[in-house]
Amino acid sequence: MNKITHIVGIDEVGRGPLAGPVTVCACKVPHDFEMSHFAGIKDSKKLSPKAREEWFVKISDLKKSGILDFAFSSVSAGDIDIIGIALAIKRALNEALLALSLIPETTRVKLDGALKAPEKFIFQETIIKGDEKIPIISAASIVAKVTRDRHMTEQAKLYPLYGFEKHKGYGTKNHFELIRQHGLSPIHRKSFCKNI
Repeated sequence: MNKITHIVGIDEVGRGPLAGPVTVCACKVPHDFEMSHFAGIKDSKKLSPKAREEWFVKISDLKKSGILDFAFSSVSAGDIDIIGIALAIKRALNEALLALSLIPETTRVKLDGALKAPEKFIFQETIIKGDEKIPIISAASIVAKVTRDRHMTEQAKLYPLYGFEKHKGYGTKNHFELIRQHGLSPIHRKSFCKNI
């Protein structure tokens, strides 16, 4: 029996938006990680933007101290249009895992929702609402969300007509109206905007 040395939590953000990338984060902790570091952590969707940023700083500080590690990967709107959202998520997930230099046989992987790790990770578990129940997945969800939100805020400066800094590319009423007024920007997912 292989001894588990690391636990990895994985979550994605940006599956549904009309614009911008999909982003997956994998967060790695040693098997004896002190869980009190994550006391009070929640799924990124349940936190205010300010609380998410605070957690992001805390998780980044833990990374700088060598207490945990994380990696994220994003796939662009253009690539999502070419390969589809499911393959885009799979690609980003594989890239994030690869960046952590894991030994699959000694790693336990916990994934949110319907996500799956490559089959070589024999100790993997997909957990419905994992981002609410499992702190290491919550941490991954926060890193993915803050990273993607910051990216969309930067994109808003390049494409100021669309309000990306507000809705982050999601299909709000206002976003639909702006697309009808201005057409699609280069970071819109054409395959998601066919019926507008």
